Amino acid sequence: MISESFMSQNTQALSLQQIMQMLPHRYPFLLVDRVVECVPGSHIHAYKNVTYNEPFFQGHFPGIPIMPGVLILEAMAQAGGILGIAGETDVTGKLFLFRGVDGAKFRRQVVPGDRLDLFCDNLRLKMGVCKMHARAMVDGKIACEAELSAAIADQPKDQA
Repeated sequence: MISESFMSQNTQALSLQQIMQMLPHRYPFLLVDRVVECVPGSHIHAYKNVTYNEPFFQGHFPGIPIMPGVLILEAMAQAGGILGIAGETDVTGKLFLFRGVDGAKFRRQVVPGDRLDLFCDNLRLKMGVCKMHARAMVDGKIACEAELSAAIADQPKDQA
């Protein structure tokens, strides 16, 4: 369940512990370190600190570490998931599921030492499906942008 203090202050930053209450992801697949600002139903600004210790850098690519594009998209989707459930009062037994990506464009590489700023803006919410515009930026420059869609669904009964 989302803490009452977050619900009462719509633009409060979220710590890693609060993020872990909202997302089911865990290391090494939790790709959001902090939420700087979140206005439920509107937008979110979060970030991931990209370090050389990330397990994917061992193979992508040895000697030339570059964050895989699919993981940049996943980080944007996780930020969008936080935005999607931030306005909900009870998310017990619920999952925010990534449904699709449209128009993804990769503009620059993301490498160890970068802070990957994640921005999502809600475009529309209809019948439980959320569509949002997402951007991942490094030093004020776009690394990736796409339209993402997701839905809130019930967890399977044996996993709730």
